[in-house]
Amino acid sequence: MHPVLETARLRLRPWREEDFDPFAAFCADEESRRYLGGVSDRPNAWRSMAVIVGHWALRGYGIWVIEDKATGAFAGYSGLWNPEGWPGPEVTWSVCAAFRRRGYAVEAGQRARDFAYGELKWPTAVSVIHPGNTASQRVAARLGAAIEKRTELRGSPVDVYRHPGPGKTH
Repeated sequence: MHPVLETARLRLRPWREEDFDPFAAFCADEESRRYLGGVSDRPNAWRSMAVIVGHWALRGYGIWVIEDKATGAFAGYSGLWNPEGWPGPEVTWSVCAAFRRRGYAVEAGQRARDFAYGELKWPTAVSVIHPGNTASQRVAARLGAAIEKRTELRGSPVDVYRHPGPGKTH
């Protein structure tokens, strides 16, 4: 069973079938997908959602839906990610356009990282960010992560940010 995590404003919860429409809209939005491999049509969005859900079965952790507590709306997704070939266990986030500039990515990323360090006992975590994604770079900085290296992942350049370890503050 996937845990539900909460913050003051957000609920990080398991995916449900009814999340598909807002997720598909996110995947079809050029601005939202600029640094995430480009836009996806509905069939490919479905496959992406299935991969996210399947990661939980294979790794025992994964990415949650970010739900805005005040409205119950799908606000994006955040969590823990480590597919084959990844540079390390990752704390990740993506927020829908209507919910940006509210600090949701920082709030969700912090809660996911706290879960990774506290419950899963991860010794460290990274965030993998496209070099042009200044919004995610700012989120990583607010979480106390610092750039460790630039590498290539799936044919694109990425910066690997290292998060402060468990019990360390930023």
